[in-house]
Amino acid sequence: MTLPHESEWRELAARSRNVFGTWEWADTWWRHFGEGGELRTRLVPGKAILPLYVSRTGPFRLLRFIGHGHADELGPVGGPDDREAAAGALREALADDGHHLFLGEDLSPGWGDLLPAEVVERTSSPIIELTEPSWDEFLAARSSNFRQQAKKYERRLSREHDAQVRLLDDPDRLGSALDTLFALHRARWPGSHWFAAAEAFHRDFAALALERGWLRLWILELDGRPAAAWYGFRFEGIDSYYQGGRDPTLTRERLGLVLTVHTVREAIADGIEEYRFLRGDESFKYRFATADPGLETIAAPRGVMGRAALAARSARRRLSA
Repeated sequence: MTLPHESEWRELAARSRNVFGTWEWADTWWRHFGEGGELRTRLVPGKAILPLYVSRTGPFRLLRFIGHGHADELGPVGGPDDREAAAGALREALADDGHHLFLGEDLSPGWGDLLPAEVVERTSSPIIELTEPSWDEFLAARSSNFRQQAKKYERRLSREHDAQVRLLDDPDRLGSALDTLFALHRARWPGSHWFAAAEAFHRDFAALALERGWLRLWILELDGRPAAAWYGFRFEGIDSYYQGGRDPTLTRERLGLVLTVHTVREAIADGIEEYRFLRGDESFKYRFATADPGLETIAAPRGVMGRAALAARSARRRLSA
């Protein structure tokens, strides 16, 4: 089933500047992961869209935002000036029957204050505010150690290999480029199943993102062979680094650092305003980041069943930590 309000949703997503708030992301997610869910999407004309649905987990009915688990920022879709209108519609949705627990995962901070909901989890989400007009000025604002390493490993690669970084822009080569991305990701993180298990979803969304001009898929080749990959999106002046992969036998080359340096430099050259590292507090992100606004998960249980559902979720999170 295709999600409703496509044209309005696209306009509101552009105002949100969040690629994970697009109709394309939500519709692709719904086709892959929404089976058995009940749509509760609400449109506030000209103001916001609430991409909500009800899922069943055991005996519990959960009201959630479409895209959870794979998106990095969810919530009402619309511009910052329409936040109160969106919150009013969300309060109405929370008052409706038909669910035991509202679970608003990975929202920008502050929504809990606008709703009858409590913050149950906070997640890091570092960003670079790209205020410097050039890469040289960006480097000048960093530590001497960072400047040295950012230059050192690129120079070493160029000296010891035929190093090329290519941006995927040909639809006919998308399939093979994604093959490379997933192969390198599995090689580097063989025990990580979250991204790899959603391969079919990402292949579908990457094709749409390429068509819309949003896809950023960089492949670093050494001597003609793929060695590292960077997968992300460019949407409304914001670059988002979603996932990557690299050859685990090439640790000395620091391929992750080299490729991140390249993508940040390209973002600055293209006039991008913000570079998002997305969820997670990995140390490498903070070598670049200038801020960390974070994300919050909020919850609003209804009655005994709602409180039991929230307690069950908290227990699962503790066990998996």
